[in-house]
Amino acid sequence: FIDLLPARPLLVGTVTATDGDVSTVELPGGGVLRARGAEALGTQVFVRDGVIEGAAPSLLIEVIEI
Repeated sequence: FIDLLPARPLLVGTVTATDGDVSTVELPGGGVLRARGAEALGTQVFVRDGVIEGAAPSLLIEVIEI
């Protein structure tokens, strides 16, 4: 079953700050990470392996704890 999991998960978060080519992204669960790439403040983005892959659609996010 481990082989079915992606090695680097695709995360979705909101850009809260940008400093040059590095952005601070807040994740839905409250976590914060810094990722390479610059997007406008408040934009939802896809992040994988510390790099912003692009803008994510503005949809409602539901966090379910297991």
